[in-house]
Amino acid sequence: MNNKVIPLSVPNLSLDILENIKETIETGWVSTGGRFIQEFEAKMAKYVGVERAVSCQSGTAGLHLALRVLGVGHGDEVIVPTLTFIAAVNPVRYMGAEPVFMDCDESLNMDLEKLEEFLENECQFIDGKVINNKTKRKIKAIVAVHVFGNPLQLERLMEIKVKYGLKLIEDATEALGSYYLEGRYAGRFCGTIGDVGVYSFNANKIITTGGGGMIVSHDQELLDEILFLSVQAKTDPLYFIHDDVGYNYRMTNIQAAFGTDQIDKLENFIETKIRNYNFYKEAMESITGLTLMPFRNDTRANYWFYSVIVDKEGYGIDRDGLLRRLNENGIQSRPLWGLIHKQKPYLENQRYKIEKAGFYESNLINIPCSSNLEKEDIYQVLEYLQLNFTF
Repeated sequence: MNNKVIPLSVPNLSLDILENIKETIETGWVSTGGRFIQEFEAKMAKYVGVERAVSCQSGTAGLHLALRVLGVGHGDEVIVPTLTFIAAVNPVRYMGAEPVFMDCDESLNMDLEKLEEFLENECQFIDGKVINNKTKRKIKAIVAVHVFGNPLQLERLMEIKVKYGLKLIEDATEALGSYYLEGRYAGRFCGTIGDVGVYSFNANKIITTGGGGMIVSHDQELLDEILFLSVQAKTDPLYFIHDDVGYNYRMTNIQAAFGTDQIDKLENFIETKIRNYNFYKEAMESITGLTLMPFRNDTRANYWFYSVIVDKEGYGIDRDGLLRRLNENGIQSRPLWGLIHKQKPYLENQRYKIEKAGFYESNLINIPCSSNLEKEDIYQVLEYLQLNFTF
């Protein structure tokens, strides 16, 4: 069988973007100045329903800036998920702080039952500060990730945040376009509810600028500080006066030229992703031993990644066997990230009752889910998912 290669998740780009790129070249505005940066920021703010957005070099840079302006510093602790990409955790170390790792729930997001249990039983609340009984360090913030675009239970998390006086960074790098349908935050987008929200436009995300990120907050003073720090903390641009240590974290005009075009197509991309997910779901109901993981039905998720649980007993081969089968036949698939608390830089860090995450690490596979995926591509993936299929 002569198969085409089907990538896991690639940009959905069209040549109509060339006019924007042509303008950046003709005007010479290719770096961290130019009209497309402000235009993209304005479009992002309008889309997610906030007053303002500040662009940056990457989602990782956005998380770093968020931690800094929220006052996380040397010797502090930040609660993070172990089931996530490592870029959600590394910025904690950039600030000289230490992560404390939490387990996941059945949605792959942070287990909020265990989070509250940890804060209640393993910490003390002294003079308005949460002190970790084991390490004696101050817990300053939570970084909560909307994994694969599936919104976490933010209403519950916000209650925990307020109860314990913690800062909350929403890592919405995978969740642009996901929003809540019910409850206190009905109609609100992921990333717009905590103290600071961060988005990513990496090449595998639902829209892309090649690289790049965006930061939102309802606190305009925080955004002012984020912008200031992202341009090397330049107080006087004419005489190069710097009042703080800043970063070269500003998005380029070329990246933003992609973004202003891409964001106009975001809802169409999500519509396609939902349709393709449902097509996979219907077909896979007849494949014993494979389960396509659901998205929460009280939200409108962006369906960024499709996750499949492999039950070796029912399916016939294990997750790794299926990974090899797919990738050897040109269907790019991948396992879940290695759990962060097991990575070499974080082996000594505290983790709390991590039990479920190991199951997903061992049994989950992500299958092709690009927004330009054709029905014929899905048929090809499904053929290789059926072990009894004869080629």
